[in-house]
Amino acid sequence: MGVQRHYRLNSLLQRLKSSEFILVVVFLQPIMFLTTFFDVPIARQFFGFIFLTFIPGYILIKLLKLKNLDILEMVLYSVGLSIAFIMFFGLVINEIGPFFGVSQPLLLLISLPILIALIIFMSFFVYLKNDEKEILNSEFNLSIPHILLLLFLPVFSIIGVISVNLSGDNLLLLLMFLMISILCIICIFFKSVIPTNLYSFAIIMIAISLLFHNSLISNQLSSFNSDNMRELFAFRNTLNKSYWNSTNIYASDISSGKTQSMLSITILPTLYSNILNIEPAWIFKIIYPIIFSFVPLGLFLLWRKNVGIKYAFISSFIFMAFGTFYYEMLSLNRQIIAELFLTLLLLTIFNQALSKRNKTICFIIFTFGLVTSHYSIAIIFLFFISSIYIYCLIIQKPSKQIDSFMILYFLIIMFSWYIYISDSSVLNAIIMMINYVLSQLGNFANPASRGQTVLRGLGLEMAPTIWNAISRAFAYATELLIIIGFIGLITKRVKIQFDKEYFILVITAMTFLAGLIIIPGLAQTMNMTRFYHILLFFLAPLCILGAETISKYISIKREQLYTSILIIIILIPYFLFQSGFVYEITGSDNYSLPLSKHRSTEIELYSKFGFTHTMDVYGARWLSNSTVVQRAEIYADIYASGTLLGYGSIPINKMTTLNNVTSVSINGVIFLNKLNAKDNKILGWESFGKNSEWNTTEILSLKDMNKVYSNGGSIIYLNNNAPSEGNMTK
Repeated sequence: MGVQRHYRLNSLLQRLKSSEFILVVVFLQPIMFLTTFFDVPIARQFFGFIFLTFIPGYILIKLLKLKNLDILEMVLYSVGLSIAFIMFFGLVINEIGPFFGVSQPLLLLISLPILIALIIFMSFFVYLKNDEKEILNSEFNLSIPHILLLLFLPVFSIIGVISVNLSGDNLLLLLMFLMISILCIICIFFKSVIPTNLYSFAIIMIAISLLFHNSLISNQLSSFNSDNMRELFAFRNTLNKSYWNSTNIYASDISSGKTQSMLSITILPTLYSNILNIEPAWIFKIIYPIIFSFVPLGLFLLWRKNVGIKYAFISSFIFMAFGTFYYEMLSLNRQIIAELFLTLLLLTIFNQALSKRNKTICFIIFTFGLVTSHYSIAIIFLFFISSIYIYCLIIQKPSKQIDSFMILYFLIIMFSWYIYISDSSVLNAIIMMINYVLSQLGNFANPASRGQTVLRGLGLEMAPTIWNAISRAFAYATELLIIIGFIGLITKRVKIQFDKEYFILVITAMTFLAGLIIIPGLAQTMNMTRFYHILLFFLAPLCILGAETISKYISIKREQLYTSILIIIILIPYFLFQSGFVYEITGSDNYSLPLSKHRSTEIELYSKFGFTHTMDVYGARWLSNSTVVQRAEIYADIYASGTLLGYGSIPINKMTTLNNVTSVSINGVIFLNKLNAKDNKILGWESFGKNSEWNTTEILSLKDMNKVYSNGGSIIYLNNNAPSEGNMTK
């Protein structure tokens, strides 16, 4: 076919017996063992990632005899089953180890040999029981020129980030956003340029490019004023002890308890870090974004059965275009893993090819993964599947997808985990959220009780600049298309009709969205942008249906053309505004750290992005290794505290927020980050969460304290009244 040569993977895989592939898997285990224990650079990380992320899941697919999966579904199920398996495996050896006198069961020397032996045992079991040929329902064609073209996106992303970090030049990143936009236009209008069977690969490449351009922007984690420093604290605690403590050792701190109770940021990253020999922060910066890139792929597979390949691709792009996907989510590692399991649960529920037995088994496995990854997402999923079950009870027609066992099992697993793990910290957090919403009901008539993001989404907040106003106009346009698409769906004015159960989920999502707007305080329990991001799992296809509904009134004959044009006119500018591209081109205030890092002030880096400097990390680690930490109260501002928590593993209950009226106790230690020390700014909170700042010179206690550490960035002071320690001065 011209100069392009296509390789049909299906024919190759059909010639490969399952037993032969299992033998290959077994043969790879010694390679994995040797590259790990001889610490072969790159090979250890590559084989370790493949080993942990794909192999256990593929073996489970063979054991469970999951049939009628195409190649994309097999890859996605392999990832989900592998991660669930690793989490469960780590939990089992963590709990059993102490009974055999093993106090550090998650150590590499203990966990890896057991894991390899288990994989080999499972592989031979599959070999003995299964000798059928691999039959994959797929028309996936591998076109080398197209693959290389799409691979340019993550290459541009990575090189662009390096360019920003070295010279402040963001040209390559700007070009990357233009390339993604052009790719989207090509996929919508020119099927011959990018074959539809490569849309899935395009989605993965777009996702990785968007995620990496933000996650790799510095050597340290940026908190984005979210929870990832608490997550890093829980991760490092588990890694350092090689043991996961299921109790909340900081009983007064519910937030630490609920993060500590999630396997997604304790056991899972610990095993990845040990086997791949990657620093904890880089597990969150590289491995988790790669895992997260499979979420839009899973949604594409979910949507294509209802809306077709083209519309499913556009829906996936809408999901990824929303800035929360590649900005906010990168500081929510628990939610990253939870969303993978949420996607797989939805795929499992609506996969007609799976037998009842296999559907139930997959539901059980992915439920465990979801419940032990993120409690809010678990509650939201329970709410959605319960809506299907209740509706079917009302109309007295049993659901083909959801039964009473699924609901009951999910409830038992969820409440058992949340009650008995980490001293009920998660359950207490849920109760606090409910009480907060109830306490806000008295403010029903006050629009501000819904939160600033809701007001902005409703157009009730003044835009600071003309560019913000234009950006919001395109965002409102996507929201309007979703509403029109919903109306078109329920009035049957669109050609596409969802399955009954999925249609109920769409109605539930719209009801949930209305509840977030109407009920005071509800949107603030998790952040409205995160809620909207989750609701796009169900609502993104409605955006295309809205465009289709409008196009019908323009021209029935050219409906598809006008639908595509309308989508492009709205979606591409929406993406370019969400990404920060337009703000950077116009020199406006930008919330994109990769694009605006080179022109941001120090205080903007800290307060807007939660940026962490390398010097702050060195200071935090030095302080955590000092003997004075064991008996001292530590004083730091709100951002320096995050660095001490995540990188110094200093618990939050040992820290006091530093401000201009702080009285430092005897033996007290003041930790100043680069912003405090070099720019003389102390950041704190005033009432109602408003940011406040003071000059470092206003901290009167400093004049009576000894400087015991300085690295040119961060500085540490020790109270003069404390016993001096010569080994502390540097």
